[in-house]
Amino acid sequence: MSENAEQFAEQATAFQKIWTESMSKLMQTAFTFSPNSPPPEVMKQIRSGLFDALAKSWEEFMRSPQFLDSMKQWMENAVSFRKMNNDFIAKVRNEMQAPSREDMDSVMLAVRHMETRILDRVEELSTQVQALKNGAPKPAKSRSGHGSKRAKPQSRKRVKG
Repeated sequence: MSENAEQFAEQATAFQKIWTESMSKLMQTAFTFSPNSPPPEVMKQIRSGLFDALAKSWEEFMRSPQFLDSMKQWMENAVSFRKMNNDFIAKVRNEMQAPSREDMDSVMLAVRHMETRILDRVEELSTQVQALKNGAPKPAKSRSGHGSKRAKPQSRKRVKG
């Protein structure tokens, strides 16, 4: 047999052993009640015994090295598949000349940064407007021409005379 088949057979045997033990414990629990107890109490004892035996056997199984190794291997395969899938999608995007995930992430980051800057500036302007409404001294306007690049239009009325 190959190594994987032997390993699978060992795991199946371990599972069968745990299952057989749990079933034997269930049967022992089911038939250890006293004949003097009323029927509803008997059913509660049987149910409680069944749940306890199942919980114990499944906890033993899930803590077994075989189960933990198989879960570890399954998780590694899932991660490997995810990486292969991401690489394949990235290759398809590249061949189609579509933007990559990293490109989209950087664009989104730039947009978020710009949005933050705009919101900060709007909040600052809102504070200034509120201060002006509340009667704060108005800032002096610059009349030297440095503040405005646009010249005032001259009046074109001609005086007759």
